[in-house]
Amino acid sequence: MGIGVNNHDKIGKIYFPPLRNMYDKITPPTTGEKVTFNNGEPIVPNNPIIPFIRGDGTGIDLWPATEKVLDAAIAASYGDQRKISWFKVYAGDEACELYGTYQYLPEDTTTAIREYGVAIKGPLTTPIGGGIRSLNVALRQIHDLYACVRPCKYYTGTPSPHKTPEKLDVIIYRENTEDIYLGIEWRQGTEIAEKLINFLNTELIPATPEHGKKQIRLDSGIGIKPISKTGSQRLVRRAIYQALRLPKNKQMVTLVHKGNIMKYTEGAFRDWGYELATTEFRNECITERESWILGNKEKNPDLSIEDNAKMIDPGYDSLTPEKKAEISQEVEGVLNTIWETHGNGKWKEKIMVNDRIADSIFQQIQTRPDEYSILATMNLNGDYLSDAAAAMVGGLGMGPGANIGDECAIFEATHGTAPKHAGLDRVNPGSLILSGVMMLEYMGWQEAADLIKKGLSGAIANQEVTYDLARLMEPPVEPLKCSEFADAIIKHFND
Repeated sequence: MGIGVNNHDKIGKIYFPPLRNMYDKITPPTTGEKVTFNNGEPIVPNNPIIPFIRGDGTGIDLWPATEKVLDAAIAASYGDQRKISWFKVYAGDEACELYGTYQYLPEDTTTAIREYGVAIKGPLTTPIGGGIRSLNVALRQIHDLYACVRPCKYYTGTPSPHKTPEKLDVIIYRENTEDIYLGIEWRQGTEIAEKLINFLNTELIPATPEHGKKQIRLDSGIGIKPISKTGSQRLVRRAIYQALRLPKNKQMVTLVHKGNIMKYTEGAFRDWGYELATTEFRNECITERESWILGNKEKNPDLSIEDNAKMIDPGYDSLTPEKKAEISQEVEGVLNTIWETHGNGKWKEKIMVNDRIADSIFQQIQTRPDEYSILATMNLNGDYLSDAAAAMVGGLGMGPGANIGDECAIFEATHGTAPKHAGLDRVNPGSLILSGVMMLEYMGWQEAADLIKKGLSGAIANQEVTYDLARLMEPPVEPLKCSEFADAIIKHFND
């Protein structure tokens, strides 16, 4: 992903002693240093202490395979110059075994992650009963990990239901802290739900003319969908930073939304994204609509403002005079403000920022996948979209993920715990291994990351895969164990 920096050597050796006395039941490694942050970017020592959560269910198989591959790639790339000191922390069912019943997310774990800055985790169970709704969501909210990052890229030879999976190469930036995943809701029939419905029906909805005579049914459950300017723009900002690191032909950020219906939440997300791109990143970005205006003038320097307006809005002639004037003012404003900096083809070297309706993008990643690069979305849309894109390139077993904030990052497997397969040494560790690749890239250890991707590609191309992929190959092949797949990846480092 290349979203981190490793400038530890540039600033000199900094030592932050581990705070061993602050924990109840765990002890940090005696060697190593913590990752620190500067303006949202990690400063990574050569021997970082990295907390890891093994994970529930198949985590017992996935983590040993992942650790083996990561350590082998680091050693092969850097010798004894760099090494991770792993720090085991606990969450999920394994935490309850050590800390007691219902202690799914002990304070030790959140403290360690906050202290050392970068962590990696296997799949976690969703607690049954009261308390934490989701451990994954809790970790994101506790550490303000506002960007869920999900690359979806095809590795040659991976079975896929799609005819041309190799055309899909996208990174999904999903907002992690707002939208309906904030979890503010009230159950149908409760006193608060009934009071809220009554207040909305009798006070707020009638006071807003655009809602007409709408009413909420009295037997409804109620949920709140907050979308803030702050949350939206920091997510889009990180997506644009990522685009700046990509090759020129991949420098595109697409804002995904349902703003045609939810104008003040999803539509606002789109508007705030464009606002950020055209102010904070004005020299680096061009919007799709601006590119049309500039392109029209480049093709015909004598084109009038009105004719340019007609070309960017095909329904121009049927619009009201006020709307026509608004579009013409838009054209004139673009030409007056950015023609000198972005005109005469200069815009083609900028990051393209566009937007797509959420339901449309689901179709377009199927039919025109190579037209997209980075998709910036709110939480729920991104949840759907990332799983759909992962299915195109081999499923969640090959889907890595990261949750990134300005002072912390957690890398994670994106699939479930699959407890019926736990301890059988048969599941695919690809998701967690590739999440480790993302972690290495975030740390600036690109050589080790590239080596793992090379080894993974070689193993799959040679049909050395676990059962989930083996059974889908034509013809099916004999599957490797989880641990054997890790060995195969390491073997193909030297291809």
